[in-house]
Amino acid sequence: MTAAPVTTGLAPLYQVLGARYVRELAGQGVDAMMVVHKWEGADLLAPHSDLDLRIVVDRQPGSWWEWNERLAAAHRAAVVADPLNRRLLEHPPGFAFVDGEVGGGHVAAAELATWSLLHGQAATLQRWKSQAQAVPWSSIDERFYRGILKARLGGAYRLEADSTDNVSADLPGYLQHCVAWHYLAPCWFAAASLVTRTRFPGKAAALTQWRPQAVARIMQPFLESSELAEPPRVLLRLADEALHAVDTAIPPAPTSPFMTGASRAVNWTTTTGMLRVRVARWMYYLDPPPGAQTGYLISREAKELRTARRTLLALAESASSNGERRLATRMAALLPYGPVSARVLRAALAAWQQRERLVEEFLST
Repeated sequence: MTAAPVTTGLAPLYQVLGARYVRELAGQGVDAMMVVHKWEGADLLAPHSDLDLRIVVDRQPGSWWEWNERLAAAHRAAVVADPLNRRLLEHPPGFAFVDGEVGGGHVAAAELATWSLLHGQAATLQRWKSQAQAVPWSSIDERFYRGILKARLGGAYRLEADSTDNVSADLPGYLQHCVAWHYLAPCWFAAASLVTRTRFPGKAAALTQWRPQAVARIMQPFLESSELAEPPRVLLRLADEALHAVDTAIPPAPTSPFMTGASRAVNWTTTTGMLRVRVARWMYYLDPPPGAQTGYLISREAKELRTARRTLLALAESASSNGERRLATRMAALLPYGPVSARVLRAALAAWQQRERLVEEFLST
């Protein structure tokens, strides 16, 4: 497997925003050994891209619930600071991991490959990323990249579903950005990774390093400028053409079991890491700052929770002990099932608080 080169460079807007976010975390007493954002600097195009954050702690907090309360408060304070941040900080961090989980190889290598540093030791992150690149290509990689394609190809991507509720600058440019960077670029990134078995660090890296000649002409407008001249619907048609050509280059999915010895720890840690920040997300969504819209984000929780529930039930089925089986099954039962609304999230928060002992046990495993 090839290791893609790493590039750096974050636009000043995101440098300032990242520094503020780290200050807000510290001001709320949020333990954060490392704060990273997904994607490279070249993938974050101001003022349209949001910061998709992950937090690494050096040890388990005494209470994940209280930690989430402080995280929600820090996120809210950062958003309140500037109306533009309603989009740039669209949601609280997506994952929280513990130092040993990352260093121990329990975070998916494909996910770790996309991390860029905001706060913490650069040498530590580089060591983790180097270790991840040394891991042989596996079914975990296949599911990671094919999941990106499944969520977008074949009509799954809908421009009208890319909410503009929190966009306060250059709405036409944002819609163009959605086509190029929420649809075409992630699919290109995933396809390039599957074809070359390379864990690319970002979307721009995949776009520039893997370009079949047959689709180079179609891709040129996307590669040459973020200031695109074509209207969104025309860009969408061009993107469909490019991705149809790319789709034919992707090899068939190999048949492999969902849970193996190697993937079990990664699936458990990924699901735990995602659920560790759900309370903060739900608190922020249910009580957003004035002017911030979170209805569409509440609805989007359904997909994340459906995936987590399915994974937990698979983990329970393959568990090596009755204790693990019970823990995974009971946590799955606490996740909302079906469409998600504000009422559903309030009920979920109440259920989690009522079963706080069980939730803390799961989040600390």
